[in-house]
Amino acid sequence: MRNSLLRTLAALLCLLSVCADVTPMKDFDVTQINGSWYLVGFATNAQWFVNHKAGMKMGITIMVPTEGADLQISYTHLNADGSCWRMSHLANKTETPGHFTFHSKTWDNDNDMIFVDAQYVEYALVYNVKTKDGVSEILNKLFSRTPEVKAVVQQKFQQFSLDNGILPDNIVMLPNNGECPEV
Repeated sequence: MRNSLLRTLAALLCLLSVCADVTPMKDFDVTQINGSWYLVGFATNAQWFVNHKAGMKMGITIMVPTEGADLQISYTHLNADGSCWRMSHLANKTETPGHFTFHSKTWDNDNDMIFVDAQYVEYALVYNVKTKDGVSEILNKLFSRTPEVKAVVQQKFQQFSLDNGILPDNIVMLPNNGECPEV
């Protein structure tokens, strides 16, 4: 119990100190993010994730820049029964390229999203701070243009997540799940 509490406190201190240190990647180009991405990696210490990570699977994310350089983001995930779960957000650009904010109506939380690294034809590493009722949680995502991702990219994602206070057991590469049929 004591070790668990100490780890939780350490992660919280990391969260508080690291949020200010995460910056968007240099020369971010929102037009290069356009298109389909597989959500292949997920990392957070949030309790909801700890309780559900074993059943989580890969999903598809479509990111489309708007004329004003905001980012329309649509998520789809194939459920076990063959139905599809869908969610969309309009992420508003900030004064800093690669930094977006949005409110999730689905989860009723505010999101501060930063693209920290990307090789646009291969992967994108996204740092997100979700805040609801005054409580903030780090949520890192690794997107890939294909369901497979190179070991070096997985290691980069894992190290970035560890550096941001995510416990090793809460950094997962998601198994492929198939795709939702077009609507």
